[in-house]
Amino acid sequence: MFGGISIWQLLIVLAILILIFGTKKLKNLGADLGGAVKGFKEAVDKDDKAEDEKVTQHKVIDADVKKDDKSA
Repeated sequence: MFGGISIWQLLIVLAILILIFGTKKLKNLGADLGGAVKGFKEAVDKDDKAEDEKVTQHKVIDADVKKDDKSA
């Protein structure tokens, strides 16, 4: 199914993880991982918006320069 790993193998691994760490630690680990992924996505989106603003500013400046060149 998943690259040669069957559903039974996944269930066995999950059962072992629950025995070793317990459900509470796994729940906390999942929440921490989810928070990290969310923070990463927000940082990427923020960086993309900043880059878009820079491109827009450069286009406005270039348009102003071209406009001044034509009027001179």
